[in-house]
Amino acid sequence: MQETRHRVLDALANGPVSGPTLAEQLDISRSAIWKHVEALRDEGFEIESGDDGYVLDSVPEFGEAAVEYGLDAPFSVEYHDSIPSTNARARDLAAEGASDVVVLADEQTGGRGRLDREWSSPSGGIWLSALFRPDVPMAHAPVFTLAAAVAVTRAAREAGVDAGIKWPNDVLVRRGDEERKLVGILTEMEGEADRVSWVVVGIGINANVDPEDLPGDARPTSLQAERGDPVDRRAFTQRVLEEFDALRRDPDGVLDAWREYATTLGRRVRVETPSRTVEGEAVDVQFPGALVVETGTGTEVVSAGDCEHLRPLSE
Repeated sequence: MQETRHRVLDALANGPVSGPTLAEQLDISRSAIWKHVEALRDEGFEIESGDDGYVLDSVPEFGEAAVEYGLDAPFSVEYHDSIPSTNARARDLAAEGASDVVVLADEQTGGRGRLDREWSSPSGGIWLSALFRPDVPMAHAPVFTLAAAVAVTRAAREAGVDAGIKWPNDVLVRRGDEERKLVGILTEMEGEADRVSWVVVGIGINANVDPEDLPGDARPTSLQAERGDPVDRRAFTQRVLEEFDALRRDPDGVLDAWREYATTLGRRVRVETPSRTVEGEAVDVQFPGALVVETGTGTEVVSAGDCEHLRPLSE
């Protein structure tokens, strides 16, 4: 059904095309063509009909069909105006055997970030969770978190926002001496030691929202605030998914891409882990995403933790 609807849309975009011609091209009935056209209109597509046939006049600003239309990545999209958590819904879909599905929402009412922190997700943002089933060991799965950070950073820069990545996955915008959080990423997974069953990468993007509506101590910002005008959420979401799809297919290339946008490397950092605190200069990342820190007593490799950028000792 969805594949046929996409083919109808493609034909209408190149229109005008008559119902009988379209029915013949797609090998379905004229009644089915009419039903698809009406369904697309219900989803917000403006489709004109005239003497020459149907033609696609405009695409909706956001939503399931809007993001799928023209998306150059093999994800299907499940859209919600409001949902408690896109990650929770993606986990449910994983239990049902789904794969390559993106749960997308205009608003989350129960979003959570790393370390179970509250993540405010008001209307106007881009809140999504990508479910997929990579053929990798569990130990390699953290690389997909870094891939997501790179994907969003590239999309943000294309949109005119000079974003960078703080290890491992916070996408930030620097204003003078201050770093403001633009994106949060939360990855969940299930599987055996030697093989991942599924991975859900949750990406929360402060898109067309007022930073004042984003409470917390993370000094948030948004694409709209940085640009001075709203971003096209449909196009931005598509770019994130397309970049992420390319990166997930090349895990070995993710670290070089991450290094290109990293704001952490070369900085003094303090990393809080469950077992210790590591302080020193961040010098590199190791696959699948561990931070290499030079301390006063040697080199430490940190696989996970809460990273804080510190001022240079000379200041």
